[in-house]
Amino acid sequence: MSLMNRNSEKFTLAGHAGSMEGLLDFPADTPRGIALVAHPHPLYGGTMDNKVTQTLARAFVALGYVVARINFRGVGASEGVHDHGAGETDDMQLLYEHMLGLYPGLPVALSGFSFGTFVQSKLNERLSAAGTPAERLALIGSAAGKWAMADIPADTILIHGELDDTIPLSAVFDWARPQDIPVIVIPGADHFFHRKLNHIKQLVIALWHGDKPASTPDDA
Repeated sequence: MSLMNRNSEKFTLAGHAGSMEGLLDFPADTPRGIALVAHPHPLYGGTMDNKVTQTLARAFVALGYVVARINFRGVGASEGVHDHGAGETDDMQLLYEHMLGLYPGLPVALSGFSFGTFVQSKLNERLSAAGTPAERLALIGSAAGKWAMADIPADTILIHGELDDTIPLSAVFDWARPQDIPVIVIPGADHFFHRKLNHIKQLVIALWHGDKPASTPDDA
């Protein structure tokens, strides 16, 4: 059963591999933006109801965004079979286009957890190449070292658990270091952020409206 917030609505979207089931979460007032949330790996129990995914949805609702999630192909009532990220990125792009059709002109944020971070990094790569990059990214438990993550913008909120044994923190540092992207580390957190979920929500809300990093000359 889907984890529903108070202002939630189920929907179905036609995807490249068949119909996809999704969930919309609405803010209390008129949305100020759209947030797409991508779930962890389908072959290891990942669904749009994952607790980290749900936490991201609640954070963006609190920020005033309408939030859209889908079950990737082969998960729940979504048709098709797992496509190792390529088809999932195609489907997430369809969701992006669908939401812009419903809410034209609103900025679109991309967020995800684990495998979902790979999908969102690839989607933002596509959007950037088309001249329409996402407003901002929030990536939790980034899949660095597991999948070929695309480069991400400097203002990305990148959160990882200190004790993650699925995607080691060292792999995230190795990926983020050449991009000069700060990594926010939650002490004592494992890959699924057991007993640490509130840190994710609080950090995303607190940092989202903060000043974005600007390009500056080298420090004197």
